[in-house]
Amino acid sequence: MTPYARRGVHGQTVEALARRILGGEIPEGATLDLVALQSELDVSLTALRESLKVLAAKGMVDARQKRGTFVRARGDWNLLDADVLRWQFEGGRTTEADRALLRNLAEVRAIIEPAAVRLAAERRTAADLAALDDALRAMGEDDDGDAGHAVEADLAFHRALLRSTHNELLERMEMVIESGLAHRDRIVHSSPHGENPVPAHQAVLDAVREQDPDAAEDAMRALLDQAGRDLERVDGDDETKGPGPQ
Repeated sequence: MTPYARRGVHGQTVEALARRILGGEIPEGATLDLVALQSELDVSLTALRESLKVLAAKGMVDARQKRGTFVRARGDWNLLDADVLRWQFEGGRTTEADRALLRNLAEVRAIIEPAAVRLAAERRTAADLAALDDALRAMGEDDDGDAGHAVEADLAFHRALLRSTHNELLERMEMVIESGLAHRDRIVHSSPHGENPVPAHQAVLDAVREQDPDAAEDAMRALLDQAGRDLERVDGDDETKGPGPQ
């Protein structure tokens, strides 16, 4: 999915507003001053209103007579929307809200991926195995410790795994999983203390190749357990370091 910021003035306006809302700069319940925002963002009122329509469709803002346009409560936001997830995690920050969402996503993955990998083991094709092999090969390449390369290889593996289920709805779950997984990977792969991800992914692939659903599910649960340990280890390191210079 192409980020909104790459879609001209309209996209840049959508992303600027979304970042402010998700970052708390514009808090829940706040009424937006459209004239001030128009001037600050240097866009036309039409462009601003069109951008707000995008955020309204994602449950983030609404408009009422006598109140104007306002930020809705977080509970109303479409947190499963791929753009909302990406906006939540972008910018390199890891707030407590980000960590809470990562924990929620970990629970979602623990429900979806073990079940999905059982289907993948039963339904995978030669083309599916080739895609998984390619992703695992890329994951094993050192590439000078490039975290971005490691993240993309991991995402490619999980995309290929969901596609191997040959279930259209499960394939679409990559939109939910991808943004959180990418952010989690950026955190972990930027740390020197994470476990090598290749053996755990290899075990999943081996079971899928052998068409063994039980072994595939067990391997996926072990992989997810390792992912959780890696994130907890990084979190522990951050707490030990404490705050930086003020």
